[in-house]
Amino acid sequence: MNDIYMLGIITNRGMRDKFIQFFKMHNIHVTLTALGEGTANSAILDYLGMEATEKAIYFAFVTMDTWKYLKKELYSKVRIDIPGRGIAFLIPLSSIGGKKVLQYLTVGQDVLLKEESTLQNTEYELLVTIANAGYIETIMDAARSAKAPGGTVIHAKGTGAEHAKRFLGISLAEEKEMIFIVVRTTQKNDIMRAIMQQAGTGSPAGGIIFSLPVTSTAGLRLLEEESK
Repeated sequence: MNDIYMLGIITNRGMRDKFIQFFKMHNIHVTLTALGEGTANSAILDYLGMEATEKAIYFAFVTMDTWKYLKKELYSKVRIDIPGRGIAFLIPLSSIGGKKVLQYLTVGQDVLLKEESTLQNTEYELLVTIANAGYIETIMDAARSAKAPGGTVIHAKGTGAEHAKRFLGISLAEEKEMIFIVVRTTQKNDIMRAIMQQAGTGSPAGGIIFSLPVTSTAGLRLLEEESK
């Protein structure tokens, strides 16, 4: 199944009402919302026109046809290309647990099921690090040492700690930090290696990291201008 994607939008919390209305207007009925905080320094915040580092993160499940329409609307209605409005990215899902769940997540959208496939040669990737609480700066310092841009943090509670000793040889705390960083694919290996070396499972941070391909973006003006 390669036509269902997870849409992620990261924006300042002050944009919450605008995005909630945006989803309703475009028949996106199932969304997930979390609160986070940015790690970008003041110079980057000034460049992006952002007044604070407090963030809201929205996740929705869309087809490619839905995304193509939403992307145009993000530019024309939300004006996501204006610094400070936020960024949007698309992540392919390889599987969803059951037909009823799939129907629930994509209600109102035409869904085409195909054989699962592996996506390659994407320009951007989303790095996700899950670590013990209290080690955000350790992880971001490691990422920045490999020239990573700022990240977004979600505070969470983890499960599976009872298996960590058996599989990873470490004890994991229940309180977690999830750090999301959108990077160019050419940077991915260096950044992941730096995090694993400085904040991986052998460190007090106990960091676990993985990457997801980002097939399309909107609002990444800073990274796009740097690449040019």
